[in-house]
Amino acid sequence: MADARLKTLLVLLVLSLYVRASKYQAETEDNDFADFEEFDDDFERPYQGASPADGGGAAEPERAADAGRAAAAAAADREQQHDGDDDDDALVETEDEFEHFQDEEEFEGFESASPSRGSSKEQPKITIANVPVHRSTNWDKFYVEMLMIAGIVVYFINFVSGKTRNQKLANAWLSAHKNLLESNFSMVGDDGKAEPGSGAGLLKESENMYTLWCSGRVCCEGMLVQLKFLKRQDLVSVISTMMKAASDQVEIRVTMNAEEMDTFVFCLANKKSAARLAKEMTDISTYCPERKSAERFGLPAHFSVLSEIHEAAAAVLDARVVAVVNKYPELVEYIHVSDQYSGPKQLDDQAPVELPKVKPTLAFCFNLPGRGRLQPADVETVRPLMQLVLYMVDRMKRCKLGREGRLKAEKNRLRVQEIFLKQTHQSRAEKAQAKREEKRRLEKERILEEEDPEKQRRLEEKNEKREAKRRAQMRQMKVKAL
Repeated sequence: MADARLKTLLVLLVLSLYVRASKYQAETEDNDFADFEEFDDDFERPYQGASPADGGGAAEPERAADAGRAAAAAAADREQQHDGDDDDDALVETEDEFEHFQDEEEFEGFESASPSRGSSKEQPKITIANVPVHRSTNWDKFYVEMLMIAGIVVYFINFVSGKTRNQKLANAWLSAHKNLLESNFSMVGDDGKAEPGSGAGLLKESENMYTLWCSGRVCCEGMLVQLKFLKRQDLVSVISTMMKAASDQVEIRVTMNAEEMDTFVFCLANKKSAARLAKEMTDISTYCPERKSAERFGLPAHFSVLSEIHEAAAAVLDARVVAVVNKYPELVEYIHVSDQYSGPKQLDDQAPVELPKVKPTLAFCFNLPGRGRLQPADVETVRPLMQLVLYMVDRMKRCKLGREGRLKAEKNRLRVQEIFLKQTHQSRAEKAQAKREEKRRLEKERILEEEDPEKQRRLEEKNEKREAKRRAQMRQMKVKAL
């Protein structure tokens, strides 16, 4: 009986070992921690070594069966645990989104209310204040923006009103003088495209300047009228005009025929304009360097006369001209008569290489009444000044100098030509000298760059002979001059 029991026990033990080995092999293929599970089996397996002396021999088969069932149950538990581990691996671990708010090291004074710690304190609640929306507008904080907007609006309104006013003044001037101009010129308002007699009217150069070209009259090639109004469209100019009064002006330039005018230069202007013209105008600064008072001709004291020949001043300032100037002393800015008119001086630093082109010209500048407050109705009052211009055009045809005056005028022009030739000759001589010096320098550099000593020596001898010949020619020229 003992042998049979022992055999039965051995069979059961082998079977249990076989089952355990198969389970262990399956677990080691999928579970990386299978090596550590044997320790659990050792603690769970019951003690099977009871001796028969203790009375346990009769219960050995039952114990062996219980041990087999326990081993099978343990294997089933391990397999279920392994399947649970696989399911846990398949799940995506999620972290509480606000778990970092419970970090006591980051948030001081914040105590966790976890039941595991047994804390009876509640977590502090964060209360967000309900701030009402402030919908009222504090306009005093936007005073800079309001001032800028107001300035832009005022500037725009002033631009429109100033532009419109200048346009009305120009039209009023043309309406007041149109009949007079059409009776003296066959073409009034010629813009180069209009047909004769069409009357193109004023040409707008800018918001404050208008021009009118008239042609088709005896004694002259044409007449250019420029209406220079104040810059009423510019707010800055309007403010400066309030501080310092200024006037609207009419500038008239009549280009005379060369055979219809004698040779002299004359200018009548107020003292301020006379000083400016003597500096800026080429013909006045050249032929009329001296300014004389106009009282000897019966004119107001604030006028100055710049005349090349005294006879020319007496011929221009006849009784009619003096009467008109005395009637409008504040409106006459200057009257300029010249056969050498070439405009303002050139501001170029280099000396001119030729004499400027000149044309016999009558130039006038008249101030419009009002001192900046000109009204369209006031334009009619300056009509006699336009009649004075037309009178002087006819006057210059009849104004002839005497023999002495003509000889003096011709002598002055020859003197100016000689001075100009000397200046240009000196400039040309300086340019020629600079050119020769540059040529010598290049020749010396070419000689020094020559590598062959013999050829370099021949070039130096040739250069010395050339210089000696040039010096000999210069000595001969000096001897002939003596």
